[in-house]
Amino acid sequence: MSRLSFATFPFVHVRTAVFGLTAIVLLSGCQGGSAPSATPSETSSTTASPTTSAPAPAVSATAIPTAAAVYKPADAMGKAQNVPVPVMPELAKENSKAGLEAFIGYWYAQLSYSYETGSTDQLTPLSSPTCALCASLRKGVESAWLDGRWITGATIKSATIETDFDPSISTQVAVVQVIQEPIEIRVADGSLYQDPTAATNSASRAALRFENQRWLLTDLGLIR
Repeated sequence: MSRLSFATFPFVHVRTAVFGLTAIVLLSGCQGGSAPSATPSETSSTTASPTTSAPAPAVSATAIPTAAAVYKPADAMGKAQNVPVPVMPELAKENSKAGLEAFIGYWYAQLSYSYETGSTDQLTPLSSPTCALCASLRKGVESAWLDGRWITGATIKSATIETDFDPSISTQVAVVQVIQEPIEIRVADGSLYQDPTAATNSASRAALRFENQRWLLTDLGLIR
């Protein structure tokens, strides 16, 4: 099990939180996508218990904002400001166990960035069109930000990754445990659009493939 620290990234959680945009996310079909034999199954709120923990490469972030552009998280008064843009570490471009883990960390960094900013431009190319849950998450974020709304909270605090990398097969499978803060959707006057989604701690299974010199997330689901 390799532990990735996402302290530098404002994240979101891949459990009820990630699925918890209720009326907005419309994830009734999120569990969708039949998972291939080597790919993840659908997930649930069950938390995976890592058996071992070992240091893993830290996920890179952009330089700390200058005094003129200080990061400010979203709150009831307004949207987040000067959110650091996640930068893919060079390691995440390698076809190796360490590269796979670094890419997964980067994917969640981009997911968190999307929740904080409403932008999914950098997240979209990291997943295959076959990943139904990936598409649902993106659409959920975009819907939550419509009509002047924004998201507060929803940061992913930490994640652990467990994978048995096998260079002889085309699809790699990893188990990812993520801890996320509550998700709140705000309307123009700062009030809540709907009931907040509680903080979560859950596990997902991710299937990834290395092609055209890069990793691609092909399936994702919560573990039951």
